[in-house]
Amino acid sequence: MIRPNTRQLRLYWYQTHRSIITPTTAGAATTPTPWNTQLRELSKQGQFLQSLTIYRQMLRSGKRPNAFTFPFTLKSCAALSLPITGTLLHSQVIKIGCFSEPFVLTALISMYCKCSLTDDAYKVFDGSPLCRKMTVCYNALIAGYVQNSGLYNGVFLFCEMRRMGVLFNAVTMVGLASGCTDPMDIRLGMSLHCLNFKGGFCNDLAIGNCLLTMYVKCESIELARKLFDGIPEKGLITWNAMISGYAQNGLATHVLNLYHEMESSGVCPDAVTFVGVLSSCANLGAQKIGQEVEQKVGRIGLGFNPFLKNALINMYARCGNLPKARAIFDGMPRKTLVSWTAIIGGYGMHGLGDVAVKLFDEMISAGIKPDGPVFVSVLSACSHAGLTNRGLGYFSQMERVYGVKPGIEHHSCVVDLLGRAGRLEDAYKLIETMPVEPDGAVWGALLGACKIHKNVELAEIAFDKVVKLEPWNIGYYVLLSNMYADDENLAGVLRIRLMMRERKLRKDPGYSYVEFKGRIHLFVAGDTSHPQTEEVYSMLDKLEDLIKELNWSKKNDEGSNKELLSSAGVHSERLAIAFALLNTDIVVDILVIKNLRICGDCHLFIKMVSQIVDRQFVVRDATRFHHFRGGACSCNDYW
Repeated sequence: MIRPNTRQLRLYWYQTHRSIITPTTAGAATTPTPWNTQLRELSKQGQFLQSLTIYRQMLRSGKRPNAFTFPFTLKSCAALSLPITGTLLHSQVIKIGCFSEPFVLTALISMYCKCSLTDDAYKVFDGSPLCRKMTVCYNALIAGYVQNSGLYNGVFLFCEMRRMGVLFNAVTMVGLASGCTDPMDIRLGMSLHCLNFKGGFCNDLAIGNCLLTMYVKCESIELARKLFDGIPEKGLITWNAMISGYAQNGLATHVLNLYHEMESSGVCPDAVTFVGVLSSCANLGAQKIGQEVEQKVGRIGLGFNPFLKNALINMYARCGNLPKARAIFDGMPRKTLVSWTAIIGGYGMHGLGDVAVKLFDEMISAGIKPDGPVFVSVLSACSHAGLTNRGLGYFSQMERVYGVKPGIEHHSCVVDLLGRAGRLEDAYKLIETMPVEPDGAVWGALLGACKIHKNVELAEIAFDKVVKLEPWNIGYYVLLSNMYADDENLAGVLRIRLMMRERKLRKDPGYSYVEFKGRIHLFVAGDTSHPQTEEVYSMLDKLEDLIKELNWSKKNDEGSNKELLSSAGVHSERLAIAFALLNTDIVVDILVIKNLRICGDCHLFIKMVSQIVDRQFVVRDATRFHHFRGGACSCNDYW
C-alpha cells in the first residue's frame, strides 16, 4: 500500500469534513448495502483514502450510513492517523443511533488507540455499559494500551475483565503477550503462558508464535526453544521467530543449525529467514554458507530485496570479502541509509578509514540525511585509521549541521579516537563534560587507550569507574592486570587476581577458527586436540627458525618470540594460521576469525610470517580486521 502524504490528507480534510458532519438528506436514505460492500473491499485492500472518499460520495448521494458502514470508515481513519475525522465520525455514530452496536464500539476504541488517544478510547469504553460485558471491547482496549506502551494498564483491565466474569480468548492473550518485550516482563509472560493452557488455547498457532516472540524479546532463549520444540505444526512465522531470536542474541551457530533443520522439514524460507541467517554468517565469518544463501535468494526471486542486499553487504564485509560487498553496494539501483551505513562500517572495520570518510561525504552529496548509526560507523572508521581531526570534525557537525544529537555511543567513539591518538587528557576531559552519565563503553575506551600508551595512573581511574558499571566484564580486569604485568607491578597483578577470585570471574578462553572445505576448524590456546596437531606444531617450529634467521632486534627475538612454541603459550590464532598454511593453496588468502582482541606478540608474529611465506593473512578479531602482507599490517600497528 502506498500511503498518502500529508498534503493529500490535508486536502482530503478540507474537501470532506463538511460532508462528514452533515450528510445530505440524512433521513431519506435506503440501506446502503452496495456502498458498504465497496467500503469493505477497499478496506481489505488497504485503500483507506479511497474508502473515505467513497463514504463522502455515499453521503452526497443521500444514503444513510448504518452500523455496518462505520467499522470500515473508522478503520480507515485509524490507518491514516486522522483523529479529527475519526471524532467527526464518532459524533455521527451517536446522531444516527449506532453507539450500542458492538462492532461500532470496538472500531471506535481501536481508532482512538491507533491514533494514540487511549484516554478517549477509555471514555468510549467507560461510556457504554455494554462494553463491560463484551470480550471484543475489552480486547480492543487492552491491545490499544499495549500498543501505546501501557502494558500494565492493559493488565489491570484484563484483571477487571476476569472479575466481571467476561471470558477471555486467543485475541486477549495475543494482545497482552505482545507487550512483554523486556526481561523484566518475563514473569508476566510466563503467567500468560499458563493462562493459555488453562484457557484451552494450546494448539492455537497465533498464540504459540506470539509467546515464542515474547520469550525471545525477554531474552529467555531456552524457554523459547522449549516452546518451539513443543509446537506440533510449525509454520514459516514460527521458524522465523526462533531463527530471529537466536540471531538477535548472538547465537549464530544455533541459527545455522536451525536453518538447515528448517530446510529439511520442507518449509520454504523468506526474506526474514535469510536476513537472520546472513547476519549469523557475518558473525561467524561463514562466507561459504553466505554464498549459498545468496544463490538461493536469487533462485527464488528475492535478489532485489533491499533488506537482503544490505544483509549481504554486511555479511561479505565481515567475512573479509570487501570487494564483493562493494560490488553489491555499487549494483544497488537505490541505496538507502542502511546500505551506506553497512558499506561505511565495512571499510572502517578493515582499517580503510580514507575510503570510509569518502563514502560518507558521497552519501551527504547524494542528499541522504545521516542518522546516529552512520555517525557511529564513520567515527569508528576514523578512530581505527588514525584520522583524528577528521573524526572530531564530524563529531562537531553532528548536531550543528545535521541535527543529530550525539549519544553516549558517539562519545565512546570520540574517546577512543582521542585515546588512540595519545590525547588521553583530552579524552578524559571529554568524559567529564559529557551531557549524560558515561557508561562502561566510554570508560572502557579510555582504559584501552591507556593500555596502548602505558598510562597506568589514568588507567586506574578508568578501571575504578568501569568496574562499578560493569563488574562482570572480565576484559577490563585482564586489561589492567596486563598493564601491571608490563610495568612489573606484581602487587597490582595480585590485587586484580584477588578481585576476580572474590567476584568469581573467569577469563573467557581465547579461540580462533578457519573455514576449510566447508568445515570449521577451531583452535584454543595450547590446543593439542586437532587431528593434525603434530603437523601444526612442526610448522610452527619451522616458522620460528625462519623468523630467527631474519635477524630481528634482540627485543623481538628474545622477548616476543620466546614463548612461540610453548604448548601453554601458543595462542589460538598462530595454530589456526599454521593449520591453514598446511592445507591451503599458496594463492589463497587465509582468513582467521578470533573471538578476542589480538595481542601484540601475535600481531608481530603474523607480520613476520606474512613476509616469510609471501601470503596474505586476514585476521578478524573482536574489534576489527587486520590484513597482513609482506611484513606489514593494514592497521599500521594502530589498533
